Amino acid sequence: MMIQTRKILNKTSARLIFAASESDANLLYATSFFAPDPFIFFQHLGKKYLVMNDLEVDRAKREAKVHFVQSLSGYVRRLRHGGGGEVTTSDILTLIFKEKRIRALLVPTNFPIFLADELRSAGFSVVIQNDPYFEDRETKAPHEVAKIRDSIRIAELGLEAGIDALRKTKIGRDRYLYFNRRRMTSEDLKTVVNTAIMAQGWVPSHTIISSGNQCCDPHNEGHGLIRAHTSIVFDIFPRSEQTGYFGDLSRTVVRGRASERLKEAYESVRQGQELGFRHIRDGVDGYEVHQKILQLFKERGFPTGHMGGRMQGFFHGTGHGLGLDIHEPPRIGGVPSILHKGHVVTVEPGLYYMGMGGVRLEDVVLVTRGGNRNLTRAPKFLEI
Repeated sequence: MMIQTRKILNKTSARLIFAASESDANLLYATSFFAPDPFIFFQHLGKKYLVMNDLEVDRAKREAKVHFVQSLSGYVRRLRHGGGGEVTTSDILTLIFKEKRIRALLVPTNFPIFLADELRSAGFSVVIQNDPYFEDRETKAPHEVAKIRDSIRIAELGLEAGIDALRKTKIGRDRYLYFNRRRMTSEDLKTVVNTAIMAQGWVPSHTIISSGNQCCDPHNEGHGLIRAHTSIVFDIFPRSEQTGYFGDLSRTVVRGRASERLKEAYESVRQGQELGFRHIRDGVDGYEVHQKILQLFKERGFPTGHMGGRMQGFFHGTGHGLGLDIHEPPRIGGVPSILHKGHVVTVEPGLYYMGMGGVRLEDVVLVTRGGNRNLTRAPKFLEI
């Protein structure tokens, strides 16, 4: 059984990842190289190594931020020359690590179980390291902050396109929104937003545009006709095809007139977000920030709990880390999590009640020693 722990690397141990960097943020972080198929990465004595197939080896030599790129087929030929049948990934790793006198391997929590078992059978110690696998990932370097900010700008372009489309709608006698003489749907609005994002070279991923009671499920992507005078939640999180970094942005609007209850909820969420901005700084516990916002909502008449057979109120976290994953450490929510200078986190309180709809406002901030810096520029307004 592999034991989850933290282990200091030495001359007989190495970090090991076997994954596709297009879908594995740790591998992309380590290499700055996109590839759709799994490949071998290991780090030993401060040097980074890739073992690539013939399709990718030359591109990796040009693009990957590593010290050495080695040929997978070269290792296969060596093993076949020595006799035996089919050459497996574990055979290749065994050859490499025995030559380098590596005996212990530090792998991430999503490392393939079959490969770990094969390596253990070959005599290696395989240790799972708790997340974060690379501790430096939590603290963003200036160039990473710039990449996140670029993705936020694209999210803002998508939002602007969606808001412009809503402004062009007509409110029908049936209280539905009409665009180009037909009733508008969430799908129509997502097409507008996603098209604006893709035109810039970013990839939209499950963009949320929900309305009315759909908003009460915060991850409901939204579907069907959109009514006037009800809440519309935009949650937009594009990823750069070039860098892999995400942006994240949420706004809530109403095409028409909002109810008084919805206006009160919107103002409460805005004040909750401002409270978060005032308290987020180096050394603060995200749990305490989250609890202060919950208490503010309760005092303003917006409690959280089971109502009408479901959760209502503010029942998700205040924020999360943002980077090569859309959700990554640290957290601002229901468990202790100390924020540090250089963390990039969302601040996204919300309120959700059946019959009223939902409200969520989300900005992204860089934690600084004395406070935080908001990376988001999109304006906040309720009625259109």
